[in-house]
Amino acid sequence: MRVLGTAGHVDHGKSALVRALTGIEPDRLQEEQDRQMTIDLGFAWMTLPSGEGLGIIDVPGHRDFIDNMLAGVGGIDAALLVIAADEGVMPQTREHLAILDLLAIPKLIVALTKIDLIADPEWLELVRREVRSLLEDTRYALAEILPVSSVSQAGLPELTRALDTLSMAQPERANVHRPRLPVDRAFSMAGFGTVVTGTLLDGSLQIGDEVELLPKGVRARLRGLQTHKQAVTVAHPGSRVAANLSGVGVDQIQRGDVLVHPGTDAATRLVDVSFRVIPDRALAIRHNSSAKFFAGSANRMVRVRVLGEGPLRPGQAGWLQLVLEEPVVVRRGDRFILRRPSPGATLGGGQVADPHPERIHKRADPGLLEGLNRALSETPEEVLLQLIGEDGPSRLAAAIETSGLDSETIESAIRQLEREGELVMLGGAAPLTERWAIRTQGWSAAVRRARELVEEYHQRHGLRSGIPLEEMRSRLAAGANELIDAMVSRGILRQAGGRISLPEFEVRFSQADAQQVSRLLERFAATPYRPPTWNECREAVGEEALGSLLESGKLVKVSPAVLLGRETYSQMTEWVRGRLREMGKVSVGELRDRFATSRKYALALLEHLDQIGQTTRDGDFHRPSPEAGI
Repeated sequence: MRVLGTAGHVDHGKSALVRALTGIEPDRLQEEQDRQMTIDLGFAWMTLPSGEGLGIIDVPGHRDFIDNMLAGVGGIDAALLVIAADEGVMPQTREHLAILDLLAIPKLIVALTKIDLIADPEWLELVRREVRSLLEDTRYALAEILPVSSVSQAGLPELTRALDTLSMAQPERANVHRPRLPVDRAFSMAGFGTVVTGTLLDGSLQIGDEVELLPKGVRARLRGLQTHKQAVTVAHPGSRVAANLSGVGVDQIQRGDVLVHPGTDAATRLVDVSFRVIPDRALAIRHNSSAKFFAGSANRMVRVRVLGEGPLRPGQAGWLQLVLEEPVVVRRGDRFILRRPSPGATLGGGQVADPHPERIHKRADPGLLEGLNRALSETPEEVLLQLIGEDGPSRLAAAIETSGLDSETIESAIRQLEREGELVMLGGAAPLTERWAIRTQGWSAAVRRARELVEEYHQRHGLRSGIPLEEMRSRLAAGANELIDAMVSRGILRQAGGRISLPEFEVRFSQADAQQVSRLLERFAATPYRPPTWNECREAVGEEALGSLLESGKLVKVSPAVLLGRETYSQMTEWVRGRLREMGKVSVGELRDRFATSRKYALALLEHLDQIGQTTRDGDFHRPSPEAGI
């Protein structure tokens, strides 16, 4: 399904031509019919000779309603520029054509209307030449120019065939599986409830889908879908869609909202863009000036920041950062228009380079402009590298959202960048949206930093098996879990329990330390159920050596004051588990008597088992915890 948009000066016969082609009245408002002038968007559709459906958006031509016109042309596949043969090119003809060119609408056909009012063939030829001259400096220099009459029907068959040929030549809209429907109408319909309409971009919608209306973040569900008043189960990219929503009121929606799958887009109030000023207007773009921003069906006031040297004069191109008064939903590569608020005039247009810049930029930053140029590159690999950044790992979900690239293209770009040694992927076998990526130079820097941190810890704590994992995470900051996992899996670091070490590191006691440790362990063996306390152990071997014994598992800490040898700990806890299986409970006195120890050690062990979820206290007894599986 293709979508065609009309364009042209007021009273040049756009709506009459749509009626003649489709048999549908596009002027839906009573005021439009009374004044015989299109004020807001109108909609119609037809079936072409090939059997292909064609949706038509009829836009107003009067200069007072160009804001409404811009709400309708953002998602069209082609334009029908309507020029009355009896008047020729007029001011809004030029402005509408400039807008279509700036929005990079792929195809255009010119309809010279009202030829029934022209008796002189030479006049018609003069108008045709004028139109051809008008098209010369645009992307539509070779567009067909077809004379027609909505009254006599002359030329309509030829126009219909030309539209069919144009439609069949257009490639199918890409499906990047991230649908968005810029809302151009929202209304309530008896028996159905809330309905929104728009041209579906970038993905498919299906009945039953949960959806989100941005920028407000209102959630709803699709209870019905129509294309040209025909009910459908699935709406495909590029089609005109009416979506019946449950869970949201029409008063919660306005033109310019965007319907998406939850979590796939985010609104923004700061946008980096490329921009070109219309050549034939004596209007410059000055730093900190105000303008109206049009993208999709949205219309927002913005403050314009000129990046680099300014101002931008007629015909010049450059970079801007737009600060929006209200949030908008755009993606990288989206086209937009800027207009002067008052008196109204189109200033120019361009493309979104970064829909979510992190901050307000400094104007004189050559590196910034180079980065923006890369962001609009047509190479997916360059786009991805720019979004990944240089300093640290980035979540691929954020890069995918900003890039506008589909998952298949992203995966291909990742494989290419890995082959070229430009990118290191983190996150193992997790789904693409849950993984992290880091540029090769950033990875090398992260590896150096990680090894320095661990080496420094080994030097300060030579008797510890490694730096605590939590400390390592906090020192590496963003993406630390993924970085550590990747370094461990590649053998760059070693992980044992909650400690990280260098692979080559071994705990080595000095001869004096080894003798002290040996004597302490002999004391534990001599009195296993009444061993030395924490303080006595620390005095005997020092805190570093004691920490090493605990990390290696030779000693077990059951309370701040009580330590047990590993074998003794295992023996006593196994007896407790057996007693619980046999009797269903155990007391401090029973444990004390069984091992001829003191209440201090028995109580410490049972409270330790409570803390680790093996037992629960019940008065003077300790019973099995439900989670322990005893």
